[in-house]
Amino acid sequence: MSSETTHLFDINELNEALIESTIKDVYDALEERGYNPINQLVGYIMSGDPGYISSHREARSKITKIDRTKIIECLVRNYMKDINK
Repeated sequence: MSSETTHLFDINELNEALIESTIKDVYDALEERGYNPINQLVGYIMSGDPGYISSHREARSKITKIDRTKIIECLVRNYMKDINK
């Protein structure tokens, strides 16, 4: 990379990637602990109660740093991409 090259970053893409990565990490942590990750994530998203998310692998800490509305937006956006293929 040349220092004279301008690079553009889309903050929305970076945020989306962070949310996707966090959801994946939390999903994996819940599955490792023997929980049904879908049920636990839905419970958290619907209620806002972090008790639905295990603290295993810092999953609870990770997911509570993200606004639940942004999580829903990301999930719906990815769902719509998948069904429109």
